[in-house]
Amino acid sequence: MRKTTWAARRALAVAATAAFVGVLPAPGATAATPDSAPLPPLNVLTDKAGTGSGDLFIAPNSATGRYASGVEILSPDGRKVVWSHAVPAGQQAADFRKQTYRGKPVLTWWQGTNLGGLASGVDYIYDEHYRKIAEVRAGNGYSADGHEFVITPRNTALILAYAEATADLTSIGGSAHQKVINGIVQEIDIRTGKVLFEWNSADHVPYGQSEQPLPSSPDTPWDWFHINAVKPDGEGELLVDARNTWTTYQVSRHTGRILWQLGGKAGSFELTAAPGQVLDGAARIFAWQHDPEPLGNGLYTFFDNEAAGRANTGSDPVSELPYSRVVTVRLDTRTHRATLVSSADQPAKLSASSQGNAQTLRNGNLLVGWGSLPGVSEFGRKGELLYDATLPAGVNSYRAYRFDWK
Repeated sequence: MRKTTWAARRALAVAATAAFVGVLPAPGATAATPDSAPLPPLNVLTDKAGTGSGDLFIAPNSATGRYASGVEILSPDGRKVVWSHAVPAGQQAADFRKQTYRGKPVLTWWQGTNLGGLASGVDYIYDEHYRKIAEVRAGNGYSADGHEFVITPRNTALILAYAEATADLTSIGGSAHQKVINGIVQEIDIRTGKVLFEWNSADHVPYGQSEQPLPSSPDTPWDWFHINAVKPDGEGELLVDARNTWTTYQVSRHTGRILWQLGGKAGSFELTAAPGQVLDGAARIFAWQHDPEPLGNGLYTFFDNEAAGRANTGSDPVSELPYSRVVTVRLDTRTHRATLVSSADQPAKLSASSQGNAQTLRNGNLLVGWGSLPGVSEFGRKGELLYDATLPAGVNSYRAYRFDWK
């Protein structure tokens, strides 16, 4: 089994973070990557018995001309390509996964420019024969962002968008004319493109809840919310996640009203840790987090970045714990208590300063995409590391999944 040193993996992490937050092509720009460049391979470091049987789904984005960006289905061990699709030079792909649309399995992903900022793109649906069958675009003048694309059982799509606006921030020590970036959730009827539901962070969350420092100039857009996920949570609720308020919100799908908040400055829950578990340096369960996933019976997983990179803070990276992790949390809405019940730490104790996700598999294992750290891991039900692989330096994948695919 091949192993890499801590220093080597740190170098990979730094290069991949730069690929996400420092070397992304601006909208309309042309990247140096030639269309003929191959998609990057996975370097498998650990592969033990007991991993899930499904294929690996990744969407590698490359900041160098050696590899193309696109989407890939890899064999369960990550060593063989089942199918791949490169996107045009200057574009990126994100959130590549298997979903169900109109009763049939489909492949879905976002494709566009400027992921991580004021992104512009389109969500695509391909059938089992790798043919495009639908496109989903944001409505009401917005453009789809790449952080989330969920197809619901109603054959609608939950998507995100970023919107620039101007706000009076004198109440929190800012400008009366500060440019801000608000987070938008939309539910779209896939067949007609009609907007069925829309939620704007500025209508429901005070700007003062942000953990993001104000910029020095009112003309610099302040990414105070940084929406990065929306998930169905029961019949009438949605989970909306905001990296820069350190908060996951449960929102009414009918009224848009916030029902509870986990984390952040105005949380609805007392935060506790089970024996053997630790809160971070700010006495929180998570910080700068991604990808809330409801498991049922009050259990949720979160990708806990615990760090923000230079692009999010305007300064050197900031961390609350010295490593990233996936946390499992039990919420008791009756007693208003949130308990950190388990965690899976990054294998080399490194920090992912952006991106990331966690998928609970059917066998109970946990599949983790480490975001700006260029890697994928799988943990067994007892927390043991079963699988670990890395992408080449300068490449990252916003999320990673396992799915059975034929």
